[in-house]
Amino acid sequence: MAPRSSKVLKETDIKRRYSMPTGFLRSLPLFNGGHAVDFQAVDGSGRVWPFRCSIRQNGYRKPVISKGWRAFVDSKGLKVGDKVQFYKKKNEAGANNHAYEIRAEKEIKIFGAVFGYAPII
Repeated sequence: MAPRSSKVLKETDIKRRYSMPTGFLRSLPLFNGGHAVDFQAVDGSGRVWPFRCSIRQNGYRKPVISKGWRAFVDSKGLKVGDKVQFYKKKNEAGANNHAYEIRAEKEIKIFGAVFGYAPII
């Protein structure tokens, strides 16, 4: 399962909202003429996170997650340089699961050099 959105977090992502690639809009439920849509994502521990993705009503339609995002950041102890990935799960017939998965990874630094990322559960 390939991530629909993968991003190394910047200061704005940590302090305010998560700015997503525009291509992620195709993975979300329909906005039905509105400017926001609610969805849920499950993390590696099975916790369900409610999020709201919104887009500007005029001009560039850059999607951002604001509602629910700061609670996720605080809970996982995320910092600038850490990574977050959203996955769209395949819809399995009869399955009672969430359509999205979210994964957070801590940046691994040794003597100032980045050596990769470690999953956060």
